[in-house]
Amino acid sequence: MAEATQLSRVDHSALRVNQACIIALLIIAFVVNLSWLVLLVGVIMLVGTIIGIPGFKPVYVNFVKPRGLLKPDIVLDNPEPHRFSQGLGAVFLLASTIALWTNAIVLGWALSWLVIVLAALNLFGGFCVGCFFYYWLSRLKVPGFIKAPPPGVIPGMRPHQES
Repeated sequence: MAEATQLSRVDHSALRVNQACIIALLIIAFVVNLSWLVLLVGVIMLVGTIIGIPGFKPVYVNFVKPRGLLKPDIVLDNPEPHRFSQGLGAVFLLASTIALWTNAIVLGWALSWLVIVLAALNLFGGFCVGCFFYYWLSRLKVPGFIKAPPPGVIPGMRPHQES
């Protein structure tokens, strides 16, 4: 059975900065036609997934937060769905890079734009498609997907700020 009791304190401002960096860099990559930048973003996301942080968290910690550009938004949440979502995005960007490097240009940029659109949906709409899939995989009892959404939260929607 999925568990919702072991919630952690997750800074959603760090997640939003991560999404904004992903969106901005991938749009730059598309406009300037830089497939190596798509690869770099994918690798940063993959490394972040492996070590358990948003890939662009250093931008938040070292630039955004110290300058007071964005206040922490600490929420009781599960970090696992966010890591899963970031890892899934990394896989799409690595596939995008392979497609771009093998001259499957439309497929390559389509995969990059899929990541841009999903990150934008999360950043601006508060809905994380990767988190939604994580919670559905949990409901289907797929091994490794053990967390349930926080109480009262629709799967994939951003939880409310901690009181």
